[in-house]
Amino acid sequence: MTSKKKTAGVIAPPPIIVLALLLAGVELDVLVPAPFLGGTVQTILGVGLTVPALGLIGWCAWLFRKSGTNVETWQPTLKLVDSGPYGLTRNPIYLAMVVGFLGAACAVDTLWLMMLWPLLIATLHWGVIRREERYLADLFGEAYIAYCRKVRRWV
Repeated sequence: MTSKKKTAGVIAPPPIIVLALLLAGVELDVLVPAPFLGGTVQTILGVGLTVPALGLIGWCAWLFRKSGTNVETWQPTLKLVDSGPYGLTRNPIYLAMVVGFLGAACAVDTLWLMMLWPLLIATLHWGVIRREERYLADLFGEAYIAYCRKVRRWV
C-alpha cells in the first residue's frame, strides 16, 4: 500500500513533548517546591529508572538505523521494525520516555513532575501513538495490522 501522507503527522516531536513537560515541572518546583523523596531513595529511583530508559531508546534507535528506517517522527517510515523490544511492545521508545520521565521526577524530587506524568502519557497516546498507528496501517496494510494483533501497544 502507498500512503498519501509522508509522515504520521504527530502533534510535536516526542522528545520536545517530554522536554517541555520536564521544564514545566521543574519551573513549577522552583516557584512552589514539592519534594517527596530525598536522599538515597531519590538517587536510586532516579538513576534506576532513567538509565535503563535511555538505554532502551538507544537500542531502539540503533535497530531503526540498522533496518534502514528513520527514527524521527517528522521523517517518513521506510520499514516496519518488529524485532528486539518491538517484539514485546509496539512503542518501546515512548514507554522508555514515560519511564525516564518518572525517573527524572524522582531524581529532581518534585511532585510536580509526578502530576504532569499522566499528561505526558495522554499526549503521547493521543497526539503521537494513535496518529502513528493510522499512518503505519495505511503505509504497511495487513503486515502492520497482523503485527498489532501480535504485539501490545504498551506492554
